Amino acid sequence: MGEKIPYKARNPGGGRKKLKPEYNAGKNLKEQMDAAVIRYKDDMTLQSIADALSLNPIKVRKLLITAGIYESDIAKMVQCTFNNYKETQGYKDAVLSTASSLKLSRASVTSYLPYEKGVYFPKEAPVEKISVGAERQRRYRAVRKLRTEPTEEHLWEVVLLYSGVRFKTYSGLPFTYEIRKGRNGQYTKELWIDRRENSKSLAWSSVLLALNNIKEVGAVVDRPKALGDIRGVTYIYGMFYRFGLIDMPDKVNGKMKRAGRQM
Repeated sequence: MGEKIPYKARNPGGGRKKLKPEYNAGKNLKEQMDAAVIRYKDDMTLQSIADALSLNPIKVRKLLITAGIYESDIAKMVQCTFNNYKETQGYKDAVLSTASSLKLSRASVTSYLPYEKGVYFPKEAPVEKISVGAERQRRYRAVRKLRTEPTEEHLWEVVLLYSGVRFKTYSGLPFTYEIRKGRNGQYTKELWIDRRENSKSLAWSSVLLALNNIKEVGAVVDRPKALGDIRGVTYIYGMFYRFGLIDMPDKVNGKMKRAGRQM
């Protein structure tokens, strides 16, 4: 046997860095819960609270249950039954046992139980409010929709979701882009390409022009200029490849495909 390697203690705070250090599930839950509680105490209905917070009424009820201010006969029965099973079973098994005992669906049972982790945010929530997994799911669904129906609306949704994500040009140069807001608080239809020190603007009209020049979604496009003689087309090419709107010749594999198409 080889020489035994001595154990090296890990430094406090070491380990893998969080992908989204600004994401805090507990903080997000409290913000939503406090907002729901304030409105509930003002005698607003679950539906009106849901409309105000862009949530489902069932999620509003769950927030209020978590806060300990919502009561009903069925909620008490579900929670009492669940807590009894929870003494001898894990969370999932206790939910299933409760559902079977009360002849309710699993979803119905969980809707009357307090949140264990962070609350789910509506699709309009800013990315800093959602987890890495939720953000990837949001991108995945948006990209699938875009590939199925490549409209301006669907492309804009995807472009917003990929702001700040790393892309590569046809020649393999890395870049990102950001979309800024105007004085009215709305996003401007302009992409700011950040490659090294300088930022270049890319007009939304140029992106749309390239989209309209795609003959078939997923088809091979030999080079950026094949999308048109468009300012900034080398960046658009890299974006469209990652979105799955186009493919590229095998000869460019080493330069660009290493960037992958991760959501």
